[in-house]
Amino acid sequence: MGLTKTEIFTDEQNQLSTLLKALAHPARIAILQRIMTFNTCVCGDLVEELGLAQATISQHLKELKNVGIIKGTVEGVSVCYCINPVTWELLEKQVGAFLKSYKGEANCC
Repeated sequence: MGLTKTEIFTDEQNQLSTLLKALAHPARIAILQRIMTFNTCVCGDLVEELGLAQATISQHLKELKNVGIIKGTVEGVSVCYCINPVTWELLEKQVGAFLKSYKGEANCC
């Protein structure tokens, strides 16, 4: 299977894959946990709290924002980030449905 054959998969499969790929880094999980804890976040706070370089934090924020998991607003020289509730609901629904589709066969393997 080639990397460019996304057209053979459903829109839902491609969308879920894109969202999960954006989540698939421990720094991004930590960023999201920080945002959820305080319901808003300024990038400088993340640098101090996570101990990563500003450029690294910015790249992770960019990836999360590009797929719509977070959104940000400019406030002077700072950018304030929060969870995008529309995408979060979609992610929760799709991941939940995917995980619940396993029927748990007892005599497998």
